[in-house]
Amino acid sequence: MDYQPTVVQRHARLTKPRSPESGYWRTYKHPVFIKDFAPVTSIHFAPTAPHRYAVTAATWVQVYAYRTQRLTKTISRFQDVARSGNIRQDGKLVVAGDDTGLVQVFDINSRAVLRTMNEHRQPVHVTRFSALDSTQVLSCSDDTTVKLWDIPSQSSITTFTDHQDYVRSGLVSASNPSLILTGSYDSTVRVLDTRTGVSEMIMGSAEKGQAPVEDVLLFPSGTLALSCSGPILKVWDLVAGGRCLRALSNHQKTITCMAFDGKAARVLTGGLDQMVKVYDVATYQVVHTMRYPAPLLCLAVSPDDTHIAAGMSDGTLSVRRRDHTEAELSALDARKEAAKQGVWETLVDFEAIGEGTVKPKGVNYEVLGDQNELRVEGRRRKRLRQYDKYLKSFRYRDALDEVLQPDIPPVTAFSLIYELIGRDGLRRALSGRDDILLEPIVKLLAKHITDVRFGELACEVAIVVLDMYASVVGLSPVIDAELAKLRSKVEDELKFQDELTQVRGAVEMILSTSVMAAT
Repeated sequence: MDYQPTVVQRHARLTKPRSPESGYWRTYKHPVFIKDFAPVTSIHFAPTAPHRYAVTAATWVQVYAYRTQRLTKTISRFQDVARSGNIRQDGKLVVAGDDTGLVQVFDINSRAVLRTMNEHRQPVHVTRFSALDSTQVLSCSDDTTVKLWDIPSQSSITTFTDHQDYVRSGLVSASNPSLILTGSYDSTVRVLDTRTGVSEMIMGSAEKGQAPVEDVLLFPSGTLALSCSGPILKVWDLVAGGRCLRALSNHQKTITCMAFDGKAARVLTGGLDQMVKVYDVATYQVVHTMRYPAPLLCLAVSPDDTHIAAGMSDGTLSVRRRDHTEAELSALDARKEAAKQGVWETLVDFEAIGEGTVKPKGVNYEVLGDQNELRVEGRRRKRLRQYDKYLKSFRYRDALDEVLQPDIPPVTAFSLIYELIGRDGLRRALSGRDDILLEPIVKLLAKHITDVRFGELACEVAIVVLDMYASVVGLSPVIDAELAKLRSKVEDELKFQDELTQVRGAVEMILSTSVMAAT
């Protein structure tokens, strides 16, 4: 008879089930962490495939491959700290500013400097290509000015001086190239019009005590705008003259960055509280939360919704990715097939050389040979866990030590303890231990003795441990400290049960009185 592996017990979930929305965001797995010595201040994905992304940190802009997350280009033609690396719509040019006030346009492949604009007198924190006019660049500076540049002539088209403090966020409207949305440390959000050269709309208040505007976003339709000031996210209706529709406060600290998903149906916000909140733009409710190891400074989502990149204050770049679903792969294949039937220019959406492709799962290959041949299928033997191997060879102590490792979930540890009790091997597994080997067992019991899933079994094991090692209690400070925690946990649980009994008696008395009054 074959050895039967240990049955890991299944318990009812103590938390409510996850929503489909939360399940979708949890598919962003396989995080890649890239460490730099300076804070990561900007991340931008190329709008066209392959969606390479530019990461700005220290005195360079680095370009990473979309699929492999490997560094492919480094642009370091800066005299001071680089800011806001931004890739043009066609993926061929990169624009960036620096702390000297210089704005430069680079060729993304050769890294050559193509244009240099030097009119700002203080650091330039924002550089953006216009979405509808690829020959124009927006820049926002700490000298309180906002400039729109013409790349061919290397000169400024319009200069705005409406803000009264640092301008740290801005973008050109994707629906109207004449409109610019900016946010400043004077606590105001402004809509600037290049046709008139002045601010056409002011949102927020410049009064003292107001939090500075850290970032702004504009919906693709151009009718709604988002801004973040301190821990508050605000929604502005531009059609209604800049009326504030919502003010949301779900972060504990300042919100530093915002990003849309690929379809602008969700808004992601990152803050100094190391959290990323995902909002549904239909209800502005938080549908998911992601935690990061350090305060966030920048955030970006790839246009095809497969990558989430976040830059942190400790110099860490985190990239989470998910695989395409079957429906998404079918739609991608359909687009490529349609492109093959069109003109040559449509082929620019194909994968770039060297990027590679991922073979979709479930692809069936043609079977060669006679179809009438008899195929003998081999049975793959199920591999045993290490603790099951120890149990199979009656090494009960080793099996118990194996499930006491930090990476083993408690449900597995107590399932094996239950198996040892059934084999009458618990005392054998617990015997002959010094304070070093006994500590993990007592720590496990102290941690889970009040858990409704393991409490009864933990009490039985605790009685056995105290019975076996009662003569050595007080000889080891480590064991004594863990036993003190165990005693404190038991006393608190007994006190809690006593309070519950009193509450239950009071509720029963009230219910019985109401029943008697009704009759």
